[in-house]
Amino acid sequence: MRSTASERNLSVQIVRTIAELRAVPRTARKLVLVPTMGNLHAGHMSLVRIARERGDLVVVSIFVNRLQFAPHEDFATYPRTFERDCELLSAAGCDIVFAPSDGEVYPEAQNFTAHPPPALAGILEGQARPGFFTGVCTVVLKFFNMVQPAAAVFGKKDYQQLMVVRNMVRQLALPIEVVPAETVRDPSGLALSSRNGYLSGPQRAEAVQLHAVLRKLIDAARSAVADLQAAAPQPGQAPPPVYEQPPPQPQQQFAPPTAPAPTMRIRGFAPDVLSVFGSAIFFLFSVG
Repeated sequence: MRSTASERNLSVQIVRTIAELRAVPRTARKLVLVPTMGNLHAGHMSLVRIARERGDLVVVSIFVNRLQFAPHEDFATYPRTFERDCELLSAAGCDIVFAPSDGEVYPEAQNFTAHPPPALAGILEGQARPGFFTGVCTVVLKFFNMVQPAAAVFGKKDYQQLMVVRNMVRQLALPIEVVPAETVRDPSGLALSSRNGYLSGPQRAEAVQLHAVLRKLIDAARSAVADLQAAAPQPGQAPPPVYEQPPPQPQQQFAPPTAPAPTMRIRGFAPDVLSVFGSAIFFLFSVG
């Protein structure tokens, strides 16, 4: 595929085939890969900066992977903004944009796939999107083989994906360092995402509120842990005096908060998600 005039004016090199990519000289150069599906934003640029610090040849892949989309999902309508993406990457210091076609990545039916363990990939997003992480692992493994990087950068925003890829690399003994990157948020606290454009005004406001509530829970839990640690006897310190105590009362069992549940159910949260929230709150307040 020929490059367009706008592509030829960029400082970044655009590569569309595996053969072209493998022909790039890389003697004594540490190649770092940033895998993406395009429609890039400031969060992706932070990954590129980390890659730039970690190596001296930065490759960003842009490929919308059909294997990780269910038939009813947005594969056909997923935003494809290639020229704008290349302009951002050129300004960010990327060396090579690897943008293969679907036929280049999947020249035949992909009958061999990478299946992550259900205990890790069958919960949370994997439960809501069956087969999603099989598609992710398969394409990531293929890109690792095609690009052959020394390291690859993945954002913590997709934390379950980071864990799945990290475990795959470890168990398959791949000679690749998986580098985690912190989540980038807009001033409201909403994590930057290529799909944020799908959110309506009320949905965006609710997403921001959810993040704010979770932050308050984390801060409260950390404060409680600090109070418990401060009250605990220090090494060498005499224990507090023991006084006669009244008969012990039956211990009240912890019950996850139920006040927000009706509102959350209205918004589409399933009971298992509410249980996860309740368990997480219990865990945060019982640490230490």
